[in-house]
Amino acid sequence: MNAIKVSRRNMLLGTGASLASLAVSGNAQAPARPATPPAGERDPYPVAPTPDQLRRMQWWHAAKFGMFIHFGSYSQYGRHEWAMETQAIPLAEYQQFPKEFHPKPGFALAWAKLAKAAGMKYMVMTTKHHEGFCNWDTKLTDYCATKQGPGRDLVREYVDAARAEGLHVGFYYSLMDWHHPDGARCAQDEEARKRFVAYTHGLIRELLTNYGKIDILWYDVSWPLDAAGWESEKMNKMVFELQPDIIVNNRNKLPGDFSTPEQKIVAETGGRAWESCMTLNDSWGFQRADDNWKSARTVLRNLITCVRDGGNYLLNIGPRGDGSIPEESVRILTEVGKWMDANGETIYKSDICEPRRSNYASFTRTGNTLFMHVHFWPGGDVAISGLTVKVKSACFYKSGQQLKFTQDPYRVHITSFPAEAPDSPLTTIAIECDGEPKQDTNFVRINKPRDGV
Repeated sequence: MNAIKVSRRNMLLGTGASLASLAVSGNAQAPARPATPPAGERDPYPVAPTPDQLRRMQWWHAAKFGMFIHFGSYSQYGRHEWAMETQAIPLAEYQQFPKEFHPKPGFALAWAKLAKAAGMKYMVMTTKHHEGFCNWDTKLTDYCATKQGPGRDLVREYVDAARAEGLHVGFYYSLMDWHHPDGARCAQDEEARKRFVAYTHGLIRELLTNYGKIDILWYDVSWPLDAAGWESEKMNKMVFELQPDIIVNNRNKLPGDFSTPEQKIVAETGGRAWESCMTLNDSWGFQRADDNWKSARTVLRNLITCVRDGGNYLLNIGPRGDGSIPEESVRILTEVGKWMDANGETIYKSDICEPRRSNYASFTRTGNTLFMHVHFWPGGDVAISGLTVKVKSACFYKSGQQLKFTQDPYRVHITSFPAEAPDSPLTTIAIECDGEPKQDTNFVRINKPRDGV
């Protein structure tokens, strides 16, 4: 993997290499089942969702698209949220950043307005990242927004802004903590573990008590403890007692309600819920020199790929220390939003979609209608190989203009296209079929007539 594009998991392979596991199974014949896979990997033991999970997650499955926000005192430094660790910045030096951290008034409302304009339905903000700085008015440490530079509760401002725009509210919480004195030694010192776990549970209790109904708790980085060390069963029990309708992810070493592939799209199996989280450039937190931005086309292709296979897409922004959003982020998400205004129903109402093979298009489906999202416009015509159902009609989704087509056992051929794409960054074609669209390209490969030699 590119050194810039490093996942939390890979960063921690180095960070935790020197620590031994706290517990080893004594059963040599039957290794213990892992509670959850590493971030970014499919759950090897997926189970069907329970009725209660289906109830709690109904809105989330319909939402499809969310905004991730990495924001903390590292945003003031502007060199990525892992800078404290990767640059080995001394604590005394790093603690200047929270003092200089002064988000401007109304910063969170700008985030929420952009999320809504982009077609996102929920937001997840970092309440505490690995640096240990708490963005809310905690009673458990002075290393927090109300007692440092901001002088106010940033989580409160975020929650109020999201609700004002009608968006669901999520809290990211990093279990790992580079600031707390017990954050690393808890792995080898039982008294340190007890102190640090009590602190962690206390912070989570505050977050889920002080802000009304919270929709998502997004744990991150369980280093250096396992589920038993974190007392994760007790942790989740507390969470659901405080917030009976909340959903939680799988990063406190328990399966939770959904899986979280990171910086890649990995569909789950067995009906398990999943959400791919990705950066808009190569950094989660603000990094002023990172100009490797995804295009609006790439963002939409990723979103389509997620919803095609039944997942959600959580796309990150990294605001500056004053809370302002980098101009490229605004430009890209505004372009995404314009496309979503015209085509969003092909995303929000999508069912799992089998057709996927094309060199220039991606697919979603609602019932018997297949949506062909052409991202590389070929000009003149398009074709779908191996569609096994009969096509009844085809049209440009945005304008409703009917399109000519022919169909034989091997392809659907849609013709009379303009030379230039009528829509940007993707053009969507609605293809009404007489049954659920299925694709069998192997049939085409084996049976399509070939020439002689």
